[in-house]
Amino acid sequence: MAGTGLIVLAYYLLQLEKVDPKGLNYNLMNFFGAVFLLISLSFTFNLASYVIELFWIGASLIGLWKFYRR
Repeated sequence: MAGTGLIVLAYYLLQLEKVDPKGLNYNLMNFFGAVFLLISLSFTFNLASYVIELFWIGASLIGLWKFYRR
């Protein structure tokens, strides 16, 4: 549930304009949320969820890379 909580929290904070979508916190919350969800899938595997989490991690890594390039 930690992964789900982080991703949902990131989304709510974004909608409330409390985090910058290009900022470190937003991308870290999404990255670790997706990693935690991916770990949970090792106990109860679901291919669709696994694939979406891989893409979520990829998108977060792009955001983090762009953040550190600035």
